[in-house]
Parts: sequence; structure tokens; C-alpha cells
Amino acid sequence: MKASIAELAKLPGVWRGGELEHVVHSVVATGHAALDRELPGNGWPTGTLSEVLHDGAGIGELTFLAGALGRASEGDRLLAWINPPHLPYAPALRQSGIVLEHCLIVRPARMEDALWSAEQALKSGACGAVLAWLGESVDYAVLRRLQMAAEAGRSMAVMFRSTAAERLSTPAHLRVVLTRQCGRLEVRIPKRRGPPLLAPVVLHIGPAQPRVETPRPQTLSPVFVFPQHTHAVA
Repeated sequence: MKASIAELAKLPGVWRGGELEHVVHSVVATGHAALDRELPGNGWPTGTLSEVLHDGAGIGELTFLAGALGRASEGDRLLAWINPPHLPYAPALRQSGIVLEHCLIVRPARMEDALWSAEQALKSGACGAVLAWLGESVDYAVLRRLQMAAEAGRSMAVMFRSTAAERLSTPAHLRVVLTRQCGRLEVRIPKRRGPPLLAPVVLHIGPAQPRVETPRPQTLSPVFVFPQHTHAVA
């Protein structure tokens, strides 16, 4: 018996070309209603890989996700920062509602250790969200591994890359591109499970608070060990 189009559209991972996917995985609200309306399920996806493409640091690439990160790390779940370009600025995180004690920072010397750390953090189930800066040479197979790890650990996986990566294929379910124009953050969505978004979402949020490289009072210090894992990261 042949299935109708309406019946096929109800299957997980299937959606009509002109509609957003009927989400089968969980999402968390970003706190920006205009952005949430354009995301399948009305929120940032968890249990899957997403990408944030931007050039330059401090344009708001973390600020616009602060609400989602705070919700993803509720309860006892950790928020892992893998190879961040700067140490996170603790007062700004606290102001965004992120619990500092839930933040886990890994700054390995080698990129292969950063990849291992990201994969272990995602599939451990201990992390509600994992933010990763793995450079521009990461290939599709590596991204696929992170996607599978995010599914296994039901974790929100976010890869930060330059806008040059937009021309590359990705297994990520969501890819957004950020630019700052006239004091506003513009969010393009070149890839989502649904039709292309023709016009960017404009968010009226300021740039990120300054980051510092040298640990100071109220600046998070790096740590290098994941719960329940013993692999050493230099």
C-alpha cells in the first residue's frame, strides 16, 4: 500500500520543502523571539550539531546564544568550552544567567586533543552544551563524528567557524552566519531543516563584553579533565 504525501511528511526527518521541519528532537529557546520563529521547533536544537559562522571575535557570537546556553545547562549539566580563543568573561556569563560552576574549559595544546575533548564531552551525557573552536581544517568526517556524539549525549553542540566555511558541506542541522551592521547583529540562516531564509534576522543586542587572556578575579580559569574520563589533555 502506497503512503500518501501527508503520511510521509509525518516521518522523522521528513518535511515539505516550503515548511520548517516538524521537530522530533528537543530545542531550547534563545530568548530572541524573532530568531526562535525562524528555527524548527521555535528554538535552538539540542542533541545535534549546529554551526555559528562569523569573522572577528566579540561581535555577539556568544551573547546571542546566552539564553539557550543557560537553559541547556540547567540542573547539573555542564557547559563545556573546547579550545576557546579567549577565556570566557565571568561577569558577563553570570549576568546572562549562566552558572559559573557549571562551566568547564578545555584549552589543549594540540588540535587532535581538542577534537577528542569535544567528542567525549558531547557523548558523555554530562554536558548540556558544548562550544567548540576546532579551526578551519576540520573535515566532514570529523563533523559527522561530533554530530553522532551530540545525538548520543543529547547535548547541544555548537561549532564556531569563520564565514569561509559557508562554501563547505556540513552534516550540521543548523548553520547561521553572523555579521554586525550599524550596531545590530544580523543572523542569516543558510541552512536549516526547512526552506532557505531570504532575509536575515536582526537582533538588537550589543557586542560581547571584553575577554581577557590572563586569569583575573572573576575570570574563569581553564580546567582540563572531564568527569568519568582519564584521557590527559596537555
